Amino acid sequence: MTWTLTTSPADFRAAAYDFLTAEAVQNTVLLTVLDRLSADLHAFGSEPPRFGWWRPEPQAPVRGAFLQTPPFGPRLSLMPGQACKDLAWALHKAGVPLRSAAGEKMTVSIFARAWEGLTGATAEPGMHEVLYRMTEPVDPDPAPAGGVRPAGEADHELLVAWSAAFAAEAGALIGEDLDAAVRQRIATGSFHCWVDEGRPVCFAGASPVVAGMSRIGPVYTPPELRGRGYASGLVAAVSAHAAAQGAEDVLLFADVANRTSNSIYQKLGYREVQEALSVDFD
Repeated sequence: MTWTLTTSPADFRAAAYDFLTAEAVQNTVLLTVLDRLSADLHAFGSEPPRFGWWRPEPQAPVRGAFLQTPPFGPRLSLMPGQACKDLAWALHKAGVPLRSAAGEKMTVSIFARAWEGLTGATAEPGMHEVLYRMTEPVDPDPAPAGGVRPAGEADHELLVAWSAAFAAEAGALIGEDLDAAVRQRIATGSFHCWVDEGRPVCFAGASPVVAGMSRIGPVYTPPELRGRGYASGLVAAVSAHAAAQGAEDVLLFADVANRTSNSIYQKLGYREVQEALSVDFD
């Protein structure tokens, strides 16, 4: 029972892509990040990413995988408990410093306990989220004032500020050049704005379609403009856009603690797939 570690996205894709796409919805983050890294190895920073896959026996099919884009910790696929423990040992043996880990709730919990036992670190709970999948789309009722449009270059400065505000509110680490990331997403048409009375009041993104799925996010409305239905209208519109681009599965994550966003997504036709967890190591 062993992990193979590499810094090559091509090797990782060759070994683990079939495993990841067999459960593409559950592996949405790994697949979309791998897609970006395959096009630009330094999309998330200058430090090389790390990848790995696990087989219970040398010639057996892959049963687990992870990728890591420092300074973020590893993102784990669904995997057996033994694979979680083996991964903690493999990363510890390789001298990889970890500040966090994320993935499906039980998988991350098993990995965190193993890492604590090996290193003496303490795992503190981070973001606890629900992964949702769109089932039957429902238009918001009542419909909010205004309408949707693709974000343009004129929105760049505003969306950089809103992206930073979203990350701060979510307690998320920004591991890439935010200015460049926003510019790239505007250029590829993956950012949209809800506009009321001629001004943007909310924005949302949709990831490119990979393995038949697209993930909505971020979704952000400034605090002073909340409670008017803008996010509901925009998420419904961007979800329809993703489906029109060929996504068979339209997904999004929501913070378990944010009852408002969870209620909005459920009313729009999103249903829970699984819980996800991140942990921070001291």
